[in-house]
Amino acid sequence: MEIEKGSKWVKFDVMERFMRDVFKGIGVPAADAAVCADVLITADKLGIDSHGVSRLKPIYYDRIKQGIQLPKAKFEIVKQTPTTAVIDGHNGMGHVIAKHAMEIAVKKAKKFGLGMTAVRSSTHYGIAGYHAMLASKAGMIGITGTNARPSVAPTFGVENMMGTNPLTFAIPTD
Repeated sequence: MEIEKGSKWVKFDVMERFMRDVFKGIGVPAADAAVCADVLITADKLGIDSHGVSRLKPIYYDRIKQGIQLPKAKFEIVKQTPTTAVIDGHNGMGHVIAKHAMEIAVKKAKKFGLGMTAVRSSTHYGIAGYHAMLASKAGMIGITGTNARPSVAPTFGVENMMGTNPLTFAIPTD
C-alpha cells in the first residue's frame, strides 16, 4: 500500500491502545474498553473502514458525552429458556452487550444444539461480523443482525425511510 505524501501510518496495536484509553477516559470500564477497541480495530483490519476508528469520536465519544449512550454496560437477562435469552442492554455499550449475548448463545448451543439471544435497548455494536465470528471461533455457525436508522430512500422515494439492517453469517472451516 502506498502512503500518500504527508500521511503517517499508525500501527494497529498503537491505535487499539489509544482507543482503549479514550474509552476508559469517558467512563467505560477497562475490560469493556478493551472489547470496544477490539471491535473497532477488527473492523479496520478487515478493511471495513466505515466501522473502525473513524467512529470513535463522532459515534461513541459524542453519544456518551451527550448522555445518549451509557459508558457502563448494564446487562440484564429479562427472560430465558434452555436455548434462548432476551437481554436488556439499558443503553450501554453495544459492543460489550453483543459480545456477552453471543457468548451466552454459544454456551446454550454447546449444551442443547441451538442457542439464540435477542437484545433490546442496546446501542451500536460495531461490525455485525465480529459477533458472528465469535460463534465461528467456538466451532459453531454464528448469525447476527440488528436494526439501523433510516438511511436509504425506497425506490422512487426522496426521503430516507429504510435502514441497512445488517445480517451476517459466520461458519467455521478448516
